[in-house]
Amino acid sequence: MTILILCVEFFLTGLFAIGGGLATLPFLTQMGLRHPEWFTQEMLVNMVAISESTPGPIGVNMATYVGYTVAGVPGAVLATLSLVLPSLIIIMIIARLLERYRNNPLVDTVFGTLRPVVVGLIASAAFTILKLVLVPSAGAGFAWLNLVLLVALFALTQLKPTRNLHPILFILIGAVLGIALNLN
Repeated sequence: MTILILCVEFFLTGLFAIGGGLATLPFLTQMGLRHPEWFTQEMLVNMVAISESTPGPIGVNMATYVGYTVAGVPGAVLATLSLVLPSLIIIMIIARLLERYRNNPLVDTVFGTLRPVVVGLIASAAFTILKLVLVPSAGAGFAWLNLVLLVALFALTQLKPTRNLHPILFILIGAVLGIALNLN
């Protein structure tokens, strides 16, 4: 029964999270609240950090991780397939329809309307991550050190000598600082 619930949760996430990986974050946040035995909000922040640092879409990485922690390899495979299946179905339908209605002004309007919706979903995801990083858990207070590190790393990326450095370097710096500061 757990695997079926896992599949339904990730299928719905894949169906409604329009706009890519970060758009899945609000859905995953709610999923964690509905199923705290699967992952906590702190674990979600860590999964996002790891997923952003590894190849592949964040939603797929997270579905695989959560599926694996809940039900092992079968859970990982089924959660991942459940997440991507709605997109596959929708893309196949849209491809058929676009052949037929390629020059229709209504189709252009619909796609134009979806753009701000996607931006809103991604902004919501960014706000959720920021909130979880700066206020890690209820009653823990504001994480000033996280804010200082965020501002420092952002400032570092804006300095002229560091603008041409590879982004992987900044990911590694963030990972090392995160590990070092969590060893306490």
